[in-house]
Amino acid sequence: MKVNNWPVLIPLATLGICHSAFALWPIPRALQTGTTLVKLSPAFTIELDSIAHAPQDLLDAISRTKTRLQTDKLQRLIVGRGSSDSAALAHAPSLAKLSLTLTPSGARAVKSIMQEATKDITTRTEGYSLTLPANGGVASIVANSTLGLFRGLTTFEQLWYADPTGVTYAFQAPVTISNDSPAYPYRGFMLDTARNFFPVADIKRTLDAMSMVKMSQFHWHVVDSQSFPLTIPGFPELSQKGAYSASQVFSSADVQDIVTYAGVRGIDVLWYEHEIDTPGHTAVISTSHPEHIACAQAMPWENFANEPPAGQLRLASPATANFTASLISSIARTLPSTMFSTGGDELNVNCYTQDAQTQAELQQSGKTLEQALDTFTQTTHGALKAIGKTPVVWEEMALDHNVTLSNETIIMVWISSENAAAVAAKGLRIVHSPSDFFYLDCGGGEWIGNDAAANSWCDPFKSWQKAYTFDPLASLSAAEVPLVLGGQQLLWTEQSGPENLDNIAWPRAAASAEVFWTGATLPDGTPLSGTTALPRLHDVRFRMVQRGINAIALQPQWCALRDGQCNL
Repeated sequence: MKVNNWPVLIPLATLGICHSAFALWPIPRALQTGTTLVKLSPAFTIELDSIAHAPQDLLDAISRTKTRLQTDKLQRLIVGRGSSDSAALAHAPSLAKLSLTLTPSGARAVKSIMQEATKDITTRTEGYSLTLPANGGVASIVANSTLGLFRGLTTFEQLWYADPTGVTYAFQAPVTISNDSPAYPYRGFMLDTARNFFPVADIKRTLDAMSMVKMSQFHWHVVDSQSFPLTIPGFPELSQKGAYSASQVFSSADVQDIVTYAGVRGIDVLWYEHEIDTPGHTAVISTSHPEHIACAQAMPWENFANEPPAGQLRLASPATANFTASLISSIARTLPSTMFSTGGDELNVNCYTQDAQTQAELQQSGKTLEQALDTFTQTTHGALKAIGKTPVVWEEMALDHNVTLSNETIIMVWISSENAAAVAAKGLRIVHSPSDFFYLDCGGGEWIGNDAAANSWCDPFKSWQKAYTFDPLASLSAAEVPLVLGGQQLLWTEQSGPENLDNIAWPRAAASAEVFWTGATLPDGTPLSGTTALPRLHDVRFRMVQRGINAIALQPQWCALRDGQCNL
């Protein structure tokens, strides 16, 4: 493609600028590196130092790391792909061992990675320290928890490359990472599996990618108006009649498989992340329980819903509220997360205005629609609190409706990043999910038929660069800063399926992983910079591809091999 009227590109090498840092992502908050090559010994091993009765998921994580060190075979992203290192490697020292150690406090009560990853969001311990000596010998990872050791292993894997002859080596020893821990505990990715179905294998591959960049939360938007692909104990009819087909259903065994696969990779799933959106986005329930749904599949749909098909839970009905509470409790009891989302977005008032049963029940109770919504919410949230779960809702429940929410409630801010300040002003905790930064489906064109001139509602496309500029603390006071738990990038799947999942999500979604792990500044104290991030994100993308994740290219490979030479 010919590009006219653009500024002249000046190779940064000409200006004496060269970025050759380790491609660590997210970059540790405290990092020192050298210039020495260190080979991985053919007899390299990973040993646990004084960790009695190590949890099986930690042993499995060690095994995966050892395998990846042998199979990644990622060559450096420089011209020649590291061939210039081969001569020096012949005389380079070798690393024989990596030692994993828990601090005394961590060793007193050793829990599994999964147990640590599914603790309350504010009590997780993910920090670690790592050293790789320049003279080879023994490297070390020290942490307060098995989850911290796991995060350290993830970093360790990113230190290593292969030269063209297959020698595995690091090129910037010594490496010292001191007390690296996340700026925010919630670093998430949301996947909608209701609008289009995604098999278990695709979800697991997504979890693998998340774990590579230290994401901690999988927000599983499992059901919506279009389909109910989830088997819930005591409610088999919902998936039997609401799934697209019998083969497009997540069984209870599938759910447990996914939750465990995520947990041992340091990712919390369900109870909060396993989202059942209420009272809107529930049209599909009418296929099995029409008595609970107002304006089911009413037309024209745009008068009754934000997208087809129309249908909402009859929130003024005590029977519907109790049905919903029982449904939510049934799934929440089976899963380890301390959080569960009840949704609450895009409530269509006209649907209830036109529903004779809702109007009759409002008249009988003497309540307004807002009062009925509050009662409905207290019923569903009360059911969650009774089993020790924290409710999570979309921002409308805090900003648009007169609903009583406890200060423990977590609010996902999605309509605009600017709305976070209003949520914080109410003293409520925040997970940033803004469509103006983090929606991965934006810019794909309109999916509604018979509307050829339209674009997606959240245009333009949200690039990784855009996401990387996000400031989690914008417009918040110092007193409100502790309310921010983190954030997530989201993929609504009106136009996505297993075929394009990887290249829509990755490596773009990794941008927020660094924003919420590293915080506002790089290890040298300078602000996060897209310029210095790009070569590292290239490296993440190439490594993902090596591991079977079909992450999309960020630039021509010519650019990826010549850091800075494709910048303006």
